[in-house]
Amino acid sequence: MDRLFRTDLKALEPPTVTVPIRERMMCLNESCLDPYQAIKDQFLARMKDVRLNRYLSPLTPELNQKLADYIGCGVKPENVAWGNGADDMLYHIFLSVRENEEAFAVSLAPSYFDYKTFCDAVGLKIKFLELNEDFSFDTRAYLDLASDPNCKLAILCNPNNPSGNLYEKEQLREIVDALPQKLVLIDETYYEFSDSTFAGELGEHPNLILTRSFSKAFSGAGLRFGYAISSANNIYNLKKVFTTFHSSILSQAFALTILENVPVFCALVLDTIKLRDEVYQELKAIPGLTVHPSHTNFLTFTIGDRTPQLFQYLQDKGISVRDVGAHRRLKNCLRATLSCADDTAYLLEKIKEFCGV
Repeated sequence: MDRLFRTDLKALEPPTVTVPIRERMMCLNESCLDPYQAIKDQFLARMKDVRLNRYLSPLTPELNQKLADYIGCGVKPENVAWGNGADDMLYHIFLSVRENEEAFAVSLAPSYFDYKTFCDAVGLKIKFLELNEDFSFDTRAYLDLASDPNCKLAILCNPNNPSGNLYEKEQLREIVDALPQKLVLIDETYYEFSDSTFAGELGEHPNLILTRSFSKAFSGAGLRFGYAISSANNIYNLKKVFTTFHSSILSQAFALTILENVPVFCALVLDTIKLRDEVYQELKAIPGLTVHPSHTNFLTFTIGDRTPQLFQYLQDKGISVRDVGAHRRLKNCLRATLSCADDTAYLLEKIKEFCGV
């Protein structure tokens, strides 16, 4: 009974994640730290006063304030909206700008694949500018695409997933300044691993909106908590497409407890950055293997035409990494999450074993 739904949905399929399930899951940019085990005492103590039988909770304004405090840079509670992961924020941002059937967003490619997924879901078209071989991009070409009257949103993932690179702030600032009548979204999901943010410049750029996540630096992939940061007016308008009670009080309680224990997670981030840089040097030293610099919690690498064999070899050894070679700029590339020292050491051992090092 396809005729009961939007006609453009006929060509789509429900979103799925297809990755090999192995003992060592290094394919989804998750953290090894179980946040519940790290903060369960504080969380359970808080839950004694939480009433899950109620829609409203005093937790909500408290979380708003704590989140604004964490962001810093003069951000206030009215500059923040949060919900069911950063993906939820992306979906609702796309929904809020979708003007008509001609409306579209612009993104770089390769970049986060779900930009297209969520655009398709809300009926927003999307156009892409291909990255250069070194993962840089042409500012003028990007602005030519985004300057079209039907472009309602310009998307920039920084650091970029799955390439891992960080763009120059001046280049991104030039784009934001050149598009005063367009909403410019900078996806800062990996902010904590790069320490590069535009949060301090929101007052200078009324058209700027940022998205972030608790899934990476705060180890909360299964928590599904993410947030957007922008001007009070932009956040007010974004909330118009939210449902009334869009986030569970249980998630709010856990997110608030995380924010009261930021040093625990900051220490893990620093460990991950150190591990990432060490592994980068080790991979770089392997003959025939190319690894790309990263400002995230993952590394992307290739050994050319032998990469499919390496992918299968790692699976056979109980390691799941992500094949990110769908786009020609990342042909024959794999992506591995770096969080657990033990998993990472084993990954290195098996890559070297395959390469005969």
